[in-house]
Amino acid sequence: MKISFSDLAIPATGAVVVFATEGGDLMPSAVALDEATGGAVARAIKASTFKGKAGQSLEILSPANVELSRIILCGIGKEAEFDVIAAQKLGGNVAVRSLATGEKDVTVLFDMDDLACDFATGATLRDYRFDKYRTTETKDDKPSLKSLAIATRQHKDAKKQFETAKKVIDGVFFTRDLVSEPANILYPESFVKEVSALEKLGVEIEVLDEKDMKKLGMGALLGVAMGSARKPYMVVMRWNGGKKKDAPVAFVGKGVTFDTGGISIKPAAGMEDMKWDMGGAGVVSGLMKALAGRKANCNVVGVIGLVENMPSSTAQRPGDVVTSMSGQTIEVINTDAEGRLVLCDALTYVQETYDPRLIVDLATLTGAIIIALGHENAGLFSNNDELATQITTAGLSVNETVWRLPLGKAYDDQIKSDIADMKNVGGRPAGSITAAQFLKRFITKDRPWAHLDIAAMAWSAKDSEVTPKGGTGYGVRLLDRFVADNYEI
Repeated sequence: MKISFSDLAIPATGAVVVFATEGGDLMPSAVALDEATGGAVARAIKASTFKGKAGQSLEILSPANVELSRIILCGIGKEAEFDVIAAQKLGGNVAVRSLATGEKDVTVLFDMDDLACDFATGATLRDYRFDKYRTTETKDDKPSLKSLAIATRQHKDAKKQFETAKKVIDGVFFTRDLVSEPANILYPESFVKEVSALEKLGVEIEVLDEKDMKKLGMGALLGVAMGSARKPYMVVMRWNGGKKKDAPVAFVGKGVTFDTGGISIKPAAGMEDMKWDMGGAGVVSGLMKALAGRKANCNVVGVIGLVENMPSSTAQRPGDVVTSMSGQTIEVINTDAEGRLVLCDALTYVQETYDPRLIVDLATLTGAIIIALGHENAGLFSNNDELATQITTAGLSVNETVWRLPLGKAYDDQIKSDIADMKNVGGRPAGSITAAQFLKRFITKDRPWAHLDIAAMAWSAKDSEVTPKGGTGYGVRLLDRFVADNYEI
Protein backbone atom coordinates (compact mmCIF):
# COMPACT_ATOMS: atom_id res chain seq x y z
CA MET A 1 0.00 0.00 0.00
CA LYS A 2 1.40 3.37 -1.05
CA ILE A 3 1.08 6.27 1.37
CA SER A 4 0.84 9.81 -0.01
CA PHE A 5 0.03 13.25 1.40
CA SER A 6 -2.00 16.05 -0.13
CA ASP A 7 -3.78 19.28 0.75
CA LEU A 8 -6.97 18.95 2.78
CA ALA A 9 -9.88 18.79 0.32
CA ILE A 10 -12.81 16.50 -0.45
CA PRO A 11 -11.89 14.29 -3.44
CA ALA A 12 -14.11 14.21 -6.50
CA THR A 13 -14.40 10.42 -6.63
CA GLY A 14 -13.48 7.26 -4.78
CA ALA A 15 -13.74 6.34 -1.11
CA VAL A 16 -13.12 8.82 1.68
CA VAL A 17 -12.49 8.48 5.41
CA VAL A 18 -13.58 11.12 7.92
CA PHE A 19 -13.70 11.25 11.71
CA ALA A 20 -15.87 12.00 14.70
CA THR A 21 -15.04 12.42 18.38
CA GLU A 22 -16.66 10.47 21.19
CA GLY A 23 -20.27 11.60 21.45
CA GLY A 24 -20.65 11.63 17.66
CA ASP A 25 -19.39 15.18 17.07
CA LEU A 26 -18.01 15.44 13.55
CA MET A 27 -14.51 16.77 12.86
CA PRO A 28 -14.42 19.83 10.52
CA SER A 29 -13.79 17.83 7.35
CA ALA A 30 -16.62 15.47 8.23
CA VAL A 31 -18.91 18.49 8.75
CA ALA A 32 -17.99 19.77 5.30
CA LEU A 33 -18.64 16.36 3.78
CA ASP A 34 -21.97 16.08 5.59
CA GLU A 35 -23.03 19.41 4.09
CA ALA A 36 -21.90 18.32 0.63
CA THR A 37 -24.00 15.16 0.87
CA GLY A 38 -27.13 16.91 2.12
CA GLY A 39 -26.77 15.59 5.67
CA ALA A 40 -26.09 11.95 4.75
CA VAL A 41 -23.42 11.53 7.44
CA ALA A 42 -25.59 12.95 10.23
CA ARG A 43 -28.56 10.80 9.16
CA ALA A 44 -26.40 7.68 9.15
CA ILE A 45 -25.17 8.40 12.67
CA LYS A 46 -28.72 8.94 13.90
CA ALA A 47 -29.82 5.62 12.40
CA SER A 48 -26.94 3.67 13.97
CA THR A 49 -25.23 2.94 17.28
CA PHE A 50 -22.12 4.90 16.27
CA LYS A 51 -20.89 7.07 19.16
CA GLY A 52 -17.45 8.11 17.92
CA LYS A 53 -15.58 5.84 20.30
CA ALA A 54 -12.09 4.72 19.35
CA GLY A 55 -12.35 1.65 17.12
CA GLN A 56 -15.92 2.32 15.98
CA SER A 57 -16.73 2.87 12.32
CA LEU A 58 -19.73 3.49 10.11
CA GLU A 59 -19.95 3.07 6.34
CA ILE A 60 -22.16 5.05 3.96
CA LEU A 61 -22.38 3.65 0.43
CA SER A 62 -22.91 5.88 -2.63
CA PRO A 63 -23.80 9.03 -0.66
CA ALA A 64 -26.13 11.58 -2.27
CA ASN A 65 -24.99 14.69 -4.19
CA VAL A 66 -21.37 13.52 -4.69
CA GLU A 67 -19.54 11.02 -6.90
CA LEU A 68 -17.89 9.21 -3.98
CA SER A 69 -18.24 5.43 -3.84
CA ARG A 70 -18.43 5.40 -0.04
CA ILE A 71 -17.76 7.32 3.14
CA ILE A 72 -16.14 5.59 6.10
CA LEU A 73 -16.71 7.45 9.37
CA CYS A 74 -14.32 6.44 12.17
CA GLY A 75 -14.34 7.33 15.84
CA ILE A 76 -11.26 8.81 17.48
CA GLY A 77 -12.51 8.71 21.07
CA LYS A 78 -12.09 11.75 23.32
CA GLU A 79 -10.31 14.50 21.42
CA ALA A 80 -8.30 15.56 24.49
CA GLU A 81 -6.87 12.03 24.70
CA PHE A 82 -6.02 11.75 21.01
CA ASP A 83 -2.21 11.57 21.05
CA VAL A 84 0.64 9.97 19.08
CA ILE A 85 -0.21 6.42 20.12
CA ALA A 86 -3.92 6.96 19.49
CA ALA A 87 -3.12 8.35 16.02
CA GLN A 88 -1.01 5.30 15.19
CA LYS A 89 -3.74 2.94 16.36
CA LEU A 90 -6.30 4.88 14.34
CA GLY A 91 -4.10 4.58 11.26
CA GLY A 92 -3.94 0.83 11.74
CA ASN A 93 -7.71 0.57 12.22
CA VAL A 94 -8.39 2.67 9.12
CA ALA A 95 -6.02 0.51 7.08
CA VAL A 96 -7.86 -2.64 8.13
CA ARG A 97 -11.26 -1.03 7.50
CA SER A 98 -10.16 0.23 4.09
CA LEU A 99 -8.70 -3.13 3.10
CA ALA A 100 -12.09 -4.75 3.72
CA THR A 101 -13.96 -2.47 1.31
CA GLY A 102 -12.55 -3.75 -1.98
CA GLU A 103 -11.50 -0.19 -2.88
CA LYS A 104 -8.17 0.38 -4.62
CA ASP A 105 -7.68 4.00 -3.55
CA VAL A 106 -8.85 5.69 -0.36
CA THR A 107 -8.52 9.32 0.72
CA VAL A 108 -8.37 10.21 4.42
CA LEU A 109 -9.47 13.72 5.42
CA PHE A 110 -7.23 14.21 8.45
CA ASP A 111 -7.85 17.36 10.52
CA MET A 112 -5.31 16.59 13.26
CA ASP A 113 -2.41 18.07 11.27
CA ASP A 114 0.49 17.47 13.68
CA LEU A 115 -0.37 13.76 14.00
CA ALA A 116 -0.65 12.96 10.29
CA CYS A 117 2.76 11.23 10.19
CA ASP A 118 1.82 9.09 13.18
CA PHE A 119 -1.45 8.11 11.49
CA ALA A 120 0.50 7.12 8.38
CA THR A 121 2.98 5.15 10.51
CA GLY A 122 0.21 3.11 12.11
CA ALA A 123 -1.46 2.43 8.76
CA THR A 124 1.82 1.26 7.23
CA LEU A 125 2.76 -0.96 10.16
CA ARG A 126 -0.65 -2.66 10.05
CA ASP A 127 -0.49 -3.21 6.28
CA TYR A 128 2.41 -5.70 6.58
CA ARG A 129 1.89 -9.19 5.13
CA PHE A 130 4.24 -12.17 5.05
CA ASP A 131 2.81 -14.04 2.08
CA LYS A 132 5.83 -15.15 0.04
CA TYR A 133 4.95 -18.84 0.43
CA ARG A 134 1.27 -18.52 -0.46
CA THR A 135 0.87 -19.83 -3.99
CA THR A 136 -2.87 -20.56 -4.26
CA GLU A 137 -4.35 -17.21 -3.20
CA THR A 138 -6.91 -15.84 -5.60
CA LYS A 139 -7.18 -12.18 -6.50
CA ASP A 140 -10.09 -11.86 -4.09
CA ASP A 141 -7.96 -13.27 -1.28
CA LYS A 142 -5.37 -10.53 -1.62
CA PRO A 143 -5.81 -6.93 -0.42
CA SER A 144 -7.19 -4.70 -3.15
CA LEU A 145 -6.13 -1.40 -1.57
CA LYS A 146 -3.20 0.10 -3.48
CA SER A 147 -2.96 3.60 -2.05
CA LEU A 148 -3.96 5.61 0.99
CA ALA A 149 -3.88 9.37 0.43
CA ILE A 150 -3.77 11.43 3.60
CA ALA A 151 -5.20 14.90 3.02
CA THR A 152 -4.08 17.35 5.71
CA ARG A 153 -3.28 21.05 5.89
CA GLN A 154 0.38 20.54 6.82
CA HIS A 155 0.90 17.84 4.21
CA LYS A 156 4.43 18.94 3.26
CA ASP A 157 5.63 18.68 6.85
CA ALA A 158 3.87 15.33 7.28
CA LYS A 159 5.49 13.96 4.13
CA LYS A 160 8.96 15.00 5.33
CA GLN A 161 8.40 13.46 8.76
CA PHE A 162 7.13 10.24 7.22
CA GLU A 163 10.23 9.88 5.05
CA THR A 164 12.22 9.42 8.28
CA ALA A 165 9.55 7.30 9.96
CA LYS A 166 9.50 5.01 6.93
CA LYS A 167 13.17 4.16 7.46
CA VAL A 168 12.33 2.89 10.94
CA ILE A 169 9.33 0.99 9.57
CA ASP A 170 11.67 -0.65 7.05
CA GLY A 171 13.70 -1.88 10.02
CA VAL A 172 10.56 -3.25 11.67
CA PHE A 173 9.58 -5.06 8.48
CA PHE A 174 13.08 -6.51 8.13
CA THR A 175 12.76 -7.95 11.63
CA ARG A 176 9.26 -9.28 10.94
CA ASP A 177 10.51 -10.96 7.78
CA LEU A 178 13.41 -12.62 9.59
CA VAL A 179 11.24 -13.82 12.47
CA SER A 180 8.60 -15.16 10.07
CA GLU A 181 10.95 -17.24 7.94
CA PRO A 182 10.90 -21.03 8.54
CA ALA A 183 14.05 -22.61 9.93
CA ASN A 184 14.80 -24.53 6.74
CA ILE A 185 15.13 -21.16 4.98
CA LEU A 186 16.65 -19.03 7.73
CA TYR A 187 19.54 -20.75 9.49
CA PRO A 188 22.88 -19.30 10.66
CA GLU A 189 24.54 -19.18 7.25
CA SER A 190 21.53 -17.73 5.41
CA PHE A 191 20.95 -15.26 8.25
CA VAL A 192 24.48 -13.97 7.63
CA LYS A 193 23.58 -13.36 3.98
CA GLU A 194 20.43 -11.46 4.95
CA VAL A 195 22.19 -9.04 7.28
CA SER A 196 25.13 -8.64 4.91
CA ALA A 197 22.74 -6.73 2.63
CA LEU A 198 22.89 -3.88 5.17
CA GLU A 199 26.31 -2.99 3.76
CA LYS A 200 24.41 -1.15 1.02
CA LEU A 201 23.20 1.29 3.69
CA GLY A 202 26.71 1.90 5.01
CA VAL A 203 26.71 -0.67 7.81
CA GLU A 204 30.12 -2.31 8.25
CA ILE A 205 29.77 -6.09 8.52
CA GLU A 206 32.23 -8.53 10.05
CA VAL A 207 31.51 -12.26 10.22
CA LEU A 208 33.18 -14.64 12.67
CA ASP A 209 32.99 -18.30 11.73
CA GLU A 210 33.45 -21.38 13.88
CA LYS A 211 37.25 -21.30 13.52
CA ASP A 212 37.38 -17.64 14.59
CA MET A 213 35.20 -18.29 17.62
CA LYS A 214 37.28 -21.29 18.70
CA LYS A 215 40.38 -19.08 18.67
CA LEU A 216 38.58 -16.58 20.86
CA GLY A 217 37.53 -19.28 23.30
CA MET A 218 33.76 -19.01 22.83
CA GLY A 219 33.06 -22.40 24.38
CA ALA A 220 29.60 -21.45 25.62
CA LEU A 221 28.21 -20.41 22.23
CA LEU A 222 29.96 -23.24 20.37
CA GLY A 223 28.63 -25.79 22.83
CA VAL A 224 25.06 -24.92 21.82
CA ALA A 225 25.88 -25.49 18.15
CA MET A 226 27.50 -28.91 18.62
CA GLY A 227 24.40 -30.95 17.80
CA SER A 228 23.58 -29.27 14.49
CA ALA A 229 24.86 -29.78 10.98
CA ARG A 230 24.47 -26.00 10.56
CA LYS A 231 27.67 -24.14 11.40
CA PRO A 232 27.48 -21.26 13.89
CA TYR A 233 28.39 -17.65 13.15
CA MET A 234 28.70 -14.35 14.92
CA VAL A 235 27.93 -11.20 12.98
CA VAL A 236 29.15 -7.76 13.98
CA MET A 237 27.33 -4.77 12.46
CA ARG A 238 28.81 -1.29 12.89
CA TRP A 239 27.14 2.03 12.13
CA ASN A 240 29.59 4.92 12.47
CA GLY A 241 27.28 7.92 12.52
CA GLY A 242 28.85 9.75 15.44
CA LYS A 243 32.21 11.25 16.23
CA LYS A 244 35.14 8.94 15.61
CA LYS A 245 36.37 9.11 19.21
CA ASP A 246 32.97 8.37 20.76
CA ALA A 247 32.46 4.91 22.25
CA PRO A 248 29.54 3.08 20.63
CA VAL A 249 26.20 2.05 22.02
CA ALA A 250 26.07 -1.74 21.80
CA PHE A 251 23.16 -4.06 21.12
CA VAL A 252 23.49 -7.84 21.41
CA GLY A 253 20.92 -10.35 20.13
CA LYS A 254 20.28 -14.03 20.65
CA GLY A 255 20.04 -15.77 17.28
CA VAL A 256 18.96 -19.36 17.83
CA THR A 257 17.45 -19.99 14.41
CA PHE A 258 15.68 -23.10 15.66
CA ASP A 259 15.54 -24.40 19.21
CA THR A 260 14.54 -28.01 19.81
CA GLY A 261 15.89 -27.76 23.35
CA GLY A 262 18.77 -30.04 22.39
CA ILE A 263 19.11 -33.19 24.51
CA SER A 264 16.73 -31.54 27.03
CA ILE A 265 14.23 -31.66 24.20
CA LYS A 266 11.05 -29.60 24.20
CA PRO A 267 7.55 -31.13 23.92
CA ALA A 268 6.45 -31.63 20.31
CA ALA A 269 3.33 -29.47 20.64
CA GLY A 270 4.16 -25.93 19.65
CA MET A 271 7.78 -26.62 18.78
CA GLU A 272 7.20 -25.11 15.34
CA ASP A 273 7.13 -21.74 17.08
CA MET A 274 10.81 -22.10 17.88
CA LYS A 275 11.71 -20.76 14.45
CA TRP A 276 11.41 -17.33 16.08
CA ASP A 277 13.89 -18.05 18.88
CA MET A 278 16.22 -15.80 16.89
CA GLY A 279 13.96 -12.84 17.68
CA GLY A 280 16.63 -10.92 19.59
CA ALA A 281 19.04 -11.14 16.66
CA GLY A 282 16.18 -10.14 14.38
CA VAL A 283 15.55 -7.00 16.40
CA VAL A 284 19.23 -6.01 16.45
CA SER A 285 19.37 -6.50 12.67
CA GLY A 286 16.21 -4.45 12.10
CA LEU A 287 17.45 -1.75 14.44
CA MET A 288 20.73 -1.45 12.54
CA LYS A 289 18.76 -1.11 9.31
CA ALA A 290 16.59 1.61 10.85
CA LEU A 291 19.53 3.57 12.26
CA ALA A 292 21.51 3.36 9.04
CA GLY A 293 18.45 4.14 6.93
CA ARG A 294 17.75 7.39 8.74
CA LYS A 295 21.48 8.20 9.12
CA ALA A 296 21.48 8.26 12.93
CA ASN A 297 24.08 10.57 14.47
CA CYS A 298 25.55 7.96 16.79
CA ASN A 299 28.12 5.18 16.79
CA VAL A 300 26.36 1.85 17.21
CA VAL A 301 27.56 -1.73 17.18
CA GLY A 302 25.20 -4.69 16.88
CA VAL A 303 26.36 -8.23 17.62
CA ILE A 304 24.31 -11.36 16.97
CA GLY A 305 25.22 -14.95 17.82
CA LEU A 306 23.73 -17.38 15.30
CA VAL A 307 23.31 -21.07 16.13
CA GLU A 308 20.86 -23.93 15.75
CA ASN A 309 20.12 -26.03 18.86
CA MET A 310 19.57 -29.66 17.81
CA PRO A 311 19.76 -33.10 19.47
CA SER A 312 22.23 -35.55 17.95
CA SER A 313 25.12 -37.85 18.82
CA THR A 314 27.38 -34.80 18.88
CA ALA A 315 25.06 -32.57 20.92
CA GLN A 316 25.98 -31.00 24.22
CA ARG A 317 24.78 -33.06 27.20
CA PRO A 318 23.22 -32.03 30.51
CA GLY A 319 26.06 -32.02 33.03
CA ASP A 320 28.73 -30.88 30.57
CA VAL A 321 31.02 -28.05 31.62
CA VAL A 322 32.01 -25.41 29.09
CA THR A 323 34.44 -22.51 29.30
CA SER A 324 33.15 -19.16 28.11
CA MET A 325 35.20 -16.51 26.32
CA SER A 326 35.43 -14.64 29.64
CA GLY A 327 37.20 -17.65 31.16
CA GLN A 328 34.32 -18.41 33.50
CA THR A 329 33.13 -22.02 33.49
CA ILE A 330 29.52 -23.09 33.19
CA GLU A 331 27.85 -26.34 34.19
CA VAL A 332 25.14 -26.98 31.61
CA ILE A 333 22.26 -28.38 33.65
CA ASN A 334 19.65 -27.91 30.90
CA THR A 335 20.52 -27.71 27.20
CA ASP A 336 17.23 -25.87 26.61
CA ALA A 337 18.65 -22.90 28.53
CA GLU A 338 20.90 -22.24 25.56
CA GLY A 339 20.21 -18.62 24.73
CA ARG A 340 22.15 -17.32 27.69
CA LEU A 341 25.13 -19.44 26.59
CA VAL A 342 25.05 -17.74 23.21
CA LEU A 343 24.64 -14.29 24.70
CA CYS A 344 27.37 -14.54 27.33
CA ASP A 345 30.13 -15.00 24.75
CA ALA A 346 28.66 -12.25 22.56
CA LEU A 347 28.58 -9.91 25.58
CA THR A 348 32.22 -10.63 26.38
CA TYR A 349 33.26 -10.15 22.76
CA VAL A 350 31.59 -6.77 22.34
CA GLN A 351 33.08 -5.47 25.60
CA GLU A 352 36.62 -6.64 24.89
CA THR A 353 36.56 -5.50 21.27
CA TYR A 354 34.62 -2.21 21.34
CA ASP A 355 34.50 -1.06 24.99
CA PRO A 356 30.97 0.31 24.50
CA ARG A 357 29.46 3.05 26.65
CA LEU A 358 26.52 0.75 27.40
CA ILE A 359 25.03 -2.57 26.32
CA VAL A 360 21.44 -3.63 25.70
CA ASP A 361 20.86 -7.30 24.95
CA LEU A 362 17.64 -8.80 23.63
CA ALA A 363 16.49 -12.39 23.64
CA THR A 364 13.46 -14.62 23.52
CA LEU A 365 15.07 -16.04 26.61
CA THR A 366 12.52 -17.58 28.99
CA GLY A 367 9.01 -18.94 29.01
CA ALA A 368 8.90 -17.75 32.61
CA ILE A 369 8.64 -14.13 31.48
CA ILE A 370 5.34 -14.96 29.74
CA ILE A 371 3.99 -16.42 32.99
CA ALA A 372 5.11 -13.29 34.86
CA LEU A 373 4.02 -10.55 32.44
CA GLY A 374 1.75 -12.15 29.85
CA HIS A 375 2.00 -10.65 26.38
CA GLU A 376 1.73 -7.04 27.52
CA ASN A 377 5.32 -6.13 28.40
CA ALA A 378 8.87 -7.27 27.82
CA GLY A 379 10.90 -7.99 30.92
CA LEU A 380 13.57 -5.40 31.68
CA PHE A 381 16.59 -6.10 33.88
CA SER A 382 19.39 -3.62 34.44
CA ASN A 383 22.32 -2.71 36.65
CA ASN A 384 21.77 1.00 35.96
CA ASP A 385 18.72 3.04 36.97
CA GLU A 386 19.28 5.79 34.41
CA LEU A 387 19.53 3.30 31.55
CA ALA A 388 16.43 1.45 32.77
CA THR A 389 14.48 4.72 32.89
CA GLN A 390 15.60 5.69 29.38
CA ILE A 391 14.43 2.36 27.96
CA THR A 392 11.14 2.49 29.85
CA THR A 393 10.42 6.03 28.64
CA ALA A 394 11.27 5.14 25.03
CA GLY A 395 8.97 2.13 25.23
CA LEU A 396 6.05 4.22 26.46
CA SER A 397 6.53 6.75 23.65
CA VAL A 398 6.11 4.09 20.92
CA ASN A 399 3.74 1.76 22.80
CA GLU A 400 6.34 -1.01 23.11
CA THR A 401 6.28 -1.24 26.87
CA VAL A 402 8.65 -2.91 29.33
CA TRP A 403 8.42 -3.82 33.00
CA ARG A 404 11.49 -3.79 35.19
CA LEU A 405 12.15 -6.81 37.40
CA PRO A 406 14.66 -7.10 40.23
CA LEU A 407 18.17 -8.48 40.41
CA GLY A 408 20.06 -9.40 43.57
CA LYS A 409 22.38 -11.70 45.48
CA ALA A 410 19.66 -14.17 46.51
CA TYR A 411 18.82 -14.77 42.85
CA ASP A 412 22.50 -14.95 41.94
CA ASP A 413 23.02 -17.63 44.57
CA GLN A 414 20.52 -19.84 42.73
CA ILE A 415 22.97 -20.34 39.86
CA LYS A 416 25.91 -21.45 42.00
CA SER A 417 27.39 -24.74 40.76
CA ASP A 418 29.05 -27.47 42.79
CA ILE A 419 31.69 -28.09 40.15
CA ALA A 420 31.98 -24.91 38.02
CA ASP A 421 31.79 -21.14 38.37
CA MET A 422 28.06 -21.25 37.71
CA LYS A 423 25.28 -23.37 36.27
CA ASN A 424 23.05 -22.25 33.44
CA VAL A 425 19.73 -22.61 35.29
CA GLY A 426 18.64 -21.81 38.81
CA GLY A 427 15.52 -23.93 39.09
CA ARG A 428 11.88 -23.01 38.48
CA PRO A 429 11.56 -20.09 40.93
CA ALA A 430 12.22 -16.70 39.31
CA GLY A 431 13.43 -18.31 36.09
CA SER A 432 13.60 -15.06 34.12
CA ILE A 433 15.49 -13.32 36.91
CA THR A 434 18.09 -16.05 37.34
CA ALA A 435 18.63 -16.00 33.57
CA ALA A 436 19.31 -12.27 33.79
CA GLN A 437 21.62 -12.85 36.77
CA PHE A 438 23.56 -15.32 34.64
CA LEU A 439 24.08 -12.66 31.94
CA LYS A 440 25.03 -10.04 34.51
CA ARG A 441 28.04 -12.16 35.50
CA PHE A 442 29.52 -11.40 32.07
CA ILE A 443 29.21 -7.62 32.33
CA THR A 444 32.41 -5.90 33.36
CA LYS A 445 32.21 -3.84 36.53
CA ASP A 446 30.00 -0.71 36.44
CA ARG A 447 29.30 -0.85 32.67
CA PRO A 448 25.66 0.19 32.12
CA TRP A 449 23.76 -2.87 30.89
CA ALA A 450 20.17 -3.83 30.27
CA HIS A 451 18.62 -7.14 29.31
CA LEU A 452 15.27 -7.32 27.53
CA ASP A 453 13.49 -10.67 27.65
CA ILE A 454 11.16 -10.43 24.63
CA ALA A 455 9.88 -14.03 24.62
CA ALA A 456 6.31 -12.78 25.06
CA MET A 457 6.57 -10.00 22.51
CA ALA A 458 8.44 -11.26 19.43
CA TRP A 459 5.43 -13.16 18.07
CA SER A 460 1.70 -12.56 18.38
CA ALA A 461 -1.10 -15.08 17.94
CA LYS A 462 -3.61 -12.32 17.19
CA ASP A 463 -3.87 -9.01 15.37
CA SER A 464 -3.42 -5.70 17.15
CA GLU A 465 -4.01 -2.15 15.93
CA VAL A 466 -0.62 -1.76 14.26
CA THR A 467 0.60 -5.35 14.07
CA PRO A 468 -0.92 -8.29 12.19
CA LYS A 469 -0.54 -11.65 13.88
CA GLY A 470 2.86 -13.26 13.45
CA GLY A 471 6.27 -11.63 13.84
CA THR A 472 5.83 -8.28 15.55
CA GLY A 473 9.16 -6.51 15.13
CA TYR A 474 8.80 -5.47 18.78
CA GLY A 475 11.89 -3.65 19.98
CA VAL A 476 13.02 -1.94 16.79
CA ARG A 477 10.99 1.24 17.31
CA LEU A 478 11.64 1.15 21.05
CA LEU A 479 15.41 1.06 20.69
CA ASP A 480 15.46 3.47 17.76
CA ARG A 481 13.66 5.99 19.98
CA PHE A 482 15.98 5.13 22.87
CA VAL A 483 18.99 6.00 20.71
CA ALA A 484 17.37 9.11 19.18
CA ASP A 485 16.28 10.57 22.51
CA ASN A 486 19.45 9.90 24.49
CA TYR A 487 22.57 9.21 22.41
CA GLU A 488 22.48 11.10 19.13
CA ILE A 489 24.69 14.14 18.71
